[in-house]
Amino acid sequence: MKIWRMWAKALGEKASNDDRESDHIAHIRTFIFLTYLITNICIIAGVMRHWNDETNVYVEIKMEEPITPNLLTKNQRGEFE
Repeated sequence: MKIWRMWAKALGEKASNDDRESDHIAHIRTFIFLTYLITNICIIAGVMRHWNDETNVYVEIKMEEPITPNLLTKNQRGEFE
């Protein structure tokens, strides 16, 4: 039972003067902590699984008229026209 008391204190201050009520709140805090822990483990596992994936993405654009590059020329002051 000493481990439970230490764990409950590690979760935060005692929520109530009643030990039974404080234990219920400690159970809720433990549940919240475990959901955070499991969520973070799943996120880290997903990142590690897809780390350095060699996925190539090709995009094909079809246009009716070809695009001609608009070439800029410099004037005598070195500004682009």
